[in-house]
Amino acid sequence: MSSAAPSTSTPGTAPLPIRMLHDRVLVDPEVDSSERQSSAGLVIPATAAGPKRLAWAKVVAKGEHVRQVAVGDRVLYDPEERAEVELGGTDYVLLRERDVHAVAQAHDDDGSTGLYM
Repeated sequence: MSSAAPSTSTPGTAPLPIRMLHDRVLVDPEVDSSERQSSAGLVIPATAAGPKRLAWAKVVAKGEHVRQVAVGDRVLYDPEERAEVELGGTDYVLLRERDVHAVAQAHDDDGSTGLYM
């Protein structure tokens, strides 16, 4: 086992006072506005019951056995199946790698619309 601890922070930020183990992923959830707006412009209040809604977050640390997710990735997860932790005054969410539903792909904007004329 290596004696050097892996970096668990994103470049340009202070290191987190934690080292992730096994298949765990530490994410910083995006601010979820309670009220949503439909494509037609209608405001949907937070109290409105609807389908299960997944949330986006940014990966800030990962365990040594995590293979599909990297620090800095934007991931989709179920906010009802999570464990929260506060580190340095910031709230984070602790997930297993298998609880991550998707990883956002980088958007290549080459100027083409994909339309054929």
